[in-house]
Amino acid sequence: MRRVVVTGLGAVTPIGNSVKETWDSVKKGVCGIAPITRYDVSDRKVTLAGEVKNFVPEAFIDKRDVRKMDRFTQFAMAAAKEAVADSGMNPQETDPTRCGVIVSSGIGGLETIQGEDAKGLEKGYDRISPYFIPMVISNMAAGRIAIEYGFQGMCSCVVTACASGTNAIGDAFRHIRDGYAEVMLCGGAEASITPLGIGGFTSLKALCQSDEPQRASIPFDKERSGFVMGEGAAVLVLEEYEHAVKRGAKIYCEVAGYGVNCDAHHITAPLENGAMACACMKQAMADGKIAAEDIDYINAHGTSTALNDKCETNAIRMAFGEHADKLMVSSTKSMTGHLLGASGAVEGVITVLAVQNDFVPATINYKVPDENCNLDIVPNEGRNTRVRCAMSNSLGFGGHNASVIFKKIV
Repeated sequence: MRRVVVTGLGAVTPIGNSVKETWDSVKKGVCGIAPITRYDVSDRKVTLAGEVKNFVPEAFIDKRDVRKMDRFTQFAMAAAKEAVADSGMNPQETDPTRCGVIVSSGIGGLETIQGEDAKGLEKGYDRISPYFIPMVISNMAAGRIAIEYGFQGMCSCVVTACASGTNAIGDAFRHIRDGYAEVMLCGGAEASITPLGIGGFTSLKALCQSDEPQRASIPFDKERSGFVMGEGAAVLVLEEYEHAVKRGAKIYCEVAGYGVNCDAHHITAPLENGAMACACMKQAMADGKIAAEDIDYINAHGTSTALNDKCETNAIRMAFGEHADKLMVSSTKSMTGHLLGASGAVEGVITVLAVQNDFVPATINYKVPDENCNLDIVPNEGRNTRVRCAMSNSLGFGGHNASVIFKKIV
């Protein structure tokens, strides 16, 4: 099995329109949660979200193509362009049949669906945009990126709800490790801050209805009452180690292990004892031949819902045993909100940077301890400390669990 490394990063998030901006915000503990501006919320129960701010798609995409892309694809294209530039790779100098793309989305072009449905009701459905279908299908971000760079290897879109982004990273890792490609662009994109998207999760009673940004997305806090929707995208360039070394690439870290399984329990609720999330983390460690004691930090799924944070705590304690008391575990959703299918990708980028920079992000806005979440959640202030190996967890609706491990390159 071949070694796989991270050589490029790109991101558009509620706390920054680039990797540098996002990481600077993470280090400072910036909260990206604010009142929704994309539509009128005066008569809505949910008024806060983690919106991307001041995003200008024309800075990344030809103006003629912008109108043919949903917002989630625009985010993905911006993140991919940053990641490829960051990697220093010249796509024209690579074998296109050995380069691929796995970019996920949990929901796809929801803004376009809602807008074109309204147009169809008013003018007739034969009058909607001819670009409607290619704008809304979830795989279009991956397809557009492959077209942009001429990558002719595997091109896929993982749709596993909130686990999608982590599955994309893990599946790309395996694809390279097992010899099918030298380079993979992987990650996720989401743009579901729309009346329909927020309304659906509100009706499900999954969203926080607080109007205080500092007390909305509060993972592991006893007063947590639901997650806060975020939007954005992140893309990582994964590369076979020898291929990266040969071209003199900058290497962030190594992708060391990947676990994936399913609760097979409930369409929205996680398995309360955390047994399958525990098994997923153990699988990732076994895959990378990494001992529990070698993991210094976990970027938790940590959604700020009552059940998820408790279940994930149980899972971590079962998976790590006594070492759970020494683990640092934080949720950067406290800063970004929950980006659904893009969350694992954004958190993957943040976890890579935690390993590279020996800095553990905080769980910000934490005030009230919960005895059911009795972990070191790095409350309110990040830490400058050695990070040898770090894990990123994602737990999605449908019972999907995914864990990926990053480690320092040696």
